[in-house]
Amino acid sequence: MRRVMAIGAVLVVLAFLAVSLMLVYRSDGDSDKYAQCKNSAVAGGAELGGPFELVNAQGQTVTDADVITEPSLVYFGYTFCPDVCPLDVDRNARAVDELEARGISATPVFISVDPARDTPEVVGDFAANMHPKMIGLTGSPAQVKAASDAYRTYYKAHEDEGEDYLVDHSTFSYLVMPEDGFVDFFRRDVPPEQLADKVACFVDNQ
Repeated sequence: MRRVMAIGAVLVVLAFLAVSLMLVYRSDGDSDKYAQCKNSAVAGGAELGGPFELVNAQGQTVTDADVITEPSLVYFGYTFCPDVCPLDVDRNARAVDELEARGISATPVFISVDPARDTPEVVGDFAANMHPKMIGLTGSPAQVKAASDAYRTYYKAHEDEGEDYLVDHSTFSYLVMPEDGFVDFFRRDVPPEQLADKVACFVDNQ
């Protein structure tokens, strides 16, 4: 009899724990207000992104808090890039224009991974030519590496090619929200209209 009662008690406890876990699981799932907007999965994604300290076109040292004041599309590239970077950055700029037409304000951000050539003035001219709202950032090699590491981007300069060397780099664009930090990333094959749709979803659910 005691054994039956003990087993019954264990079953009650297990049932209680199972219900509790289900509630916690549902609560955690519901706590992600952007779940319906996300189309990307990153291992440890919650840890991607974060604080950075770089130099803007005016030669001023700025932090992520200074730069990310509204939904922002962050891209790591370099101004001497012959084709990929201009196309990717233009895509982001067109998405920002599409969002503006929908009444949503967003900022395109360009972070150079070629600090040896991309001075604040060079980055500033590049950003201004791509979009009037674009923020161009550079910095010391250490500052650039820290920002790149935060977003887990890859870059490697082919310095043995002379002054006109190329830089291998990753080509993702990152959506960063002022209050939430990094929320999603986008591949370069996503067209501007679809990118604008995705950003709008995050804005509508913030």
